[in-house]
Amino acid sequence: MRIGVIGTGYVGLVTGACLAELGHEVCCIDSDRAKIDRLLAGDCPIYEPDLPALIARNRMADRLSFSSHTADGVSSSDVVFIAVGTPADSDGEADLSFVHAAARDIAAHLRGFTVVATKSTVPVGTGDEVEAILAAHASDVETAVVSNPEFLREGCAVGDFLKPDRIVIGAETSRANAVMEAVYRPLTARGCPVLFSDRRTSELIKYASNAFLAVKISYINEIADLCEDIGADAAFVAEGMGMDARIGGRFLQPGPGYGGSCFPKDTQALLATARKADATLSVIAAAETANRRRKRHLGARVAAATGDLTDKVVTVLGLAFKAGTDDMREAAALDLIPDLQARGATVCASDPEAIVAARPKLPGVAFFRDAYAAAQGADVLVLLTEWPAYASLDLERLHRIMRGHRLIDFRNLFDPEAVARAGFDYISLGRPASRRSIAALGHGAAVIDRMQSALQSPDVD
Repeated sequence: MRIGVIGTGYVGLVTGACLAELGHEVCCIDSDRAKIDRLLAGDCPIYEPDLPALIARNRMADRLSFSSHTADGVSSSDVVFIAVGTPADSDGEADLSFVHAAARDIAAHLRGFTVVATKSTVPVGTGDEVEAILAAHASDVETAVVSNPEFLREGCAVGDFLKPDRIVIGAETSRANAVMEAVYRPLTARGCPVLFSDRRTSELIKYASNAFLAVKISYINEIADLCEDIGADAAFVAEGMGMDARIGGRFLQPGPGYGGSCFPKDTQALLATARKADATLSVIAAAETANRRRKRHLGARVAAATGDLTDKVVTVLGLAFKAGTDDMREAAALDLIPDLQARGATVCASDPEAIVAARPKLPGVAFFRDAYAAAQGADVLVLLTEWPAYASLDLERLHRIMRGHRLIDFRNLFDPEAVARAGFDYISLGRPASRRSIAALGHGAAVIDRMQSALQSPDVD
């Protein structure tokens, strides 16, 4: 099939490359000529494992092309995907101006029956708006508007697309369903389940899914806080909860609060949708409030553990909102580091991938790609992003090169016994005030292995 993708951001680029991998002829369109030039030169503008190789392979096979001219991706396509940004406005509502503009551009170049599928995460009813725009600007061309939300996790998006948990298609006609079924036939032939629904239901499925995961993260973070207060251990609590098939163990790792391009924006947009419908989503509202509060209080947690931060050097390991990406959107570092600076600390920071994105957002920070260089002479070490490389750091070497010996782990990435042997005063999340070693308890070593494995997976946000 011939497919056009409008937008070469995170969702659009992954979608285009993966559809080409499935054997379709795909043209990705973007009005940003500089971005298209980079792609044509073989440069991938985003950090996503496996994506550069996928793009190169499908360009070589003449299945994937890039253009800044909308006609190239629309006029001869069977399906056109809209994959443009929907940032939150000041009220938390999704800004649909890019979606509407894409619909108008598509309408100007339609030549025959075309399915227009929305990949962007959009509020309920957006498909109706796209349909109205197409009817107003291309009344002589038959179209079908479909909702086809993406469920991609940054850091493993290629795998998520090619081996999805489910495909959701929201359409109003059997003809549109048939076209979309043909798009995904290479995946459904392997057993991937497909859910067909009406368009509005499909639009809500994406928001409801992300909001539920946001609630789950906020929930375990508050349980971890309670564990610290009453002398329980969050690692075992999470493991015990996760053994229940009704709950599952994913997204049950305490952390600094969720961030990224999806959970914060989508929970706010869903709450805005509820307000417009005069409906109440009190659980989601509470989770969103709890998450904002948690990130705002990270600096206070560091100060409570270390005392006066004036003229202290604090090294922060990890800047991206989670491992496996360079995305700084809603990252905990954007709350923590300015707070540390306001308390008088000098901040050094390291991240394997996010320094370029972080630098303009965090003035006054000394950036290092090498974690040991960042930690040289530091009074306090704060682990903020669960990059696998940090789990294998030489703790004894860190202890030797630092001036102080306090390690605050906001991801529970390290083995408490190993940290103690290296000589650190170790503070982590959801463990008793005595900060006893998990490994000292019964089968604790196995728990540590499982927790570290989970933390290094792309499920952590």
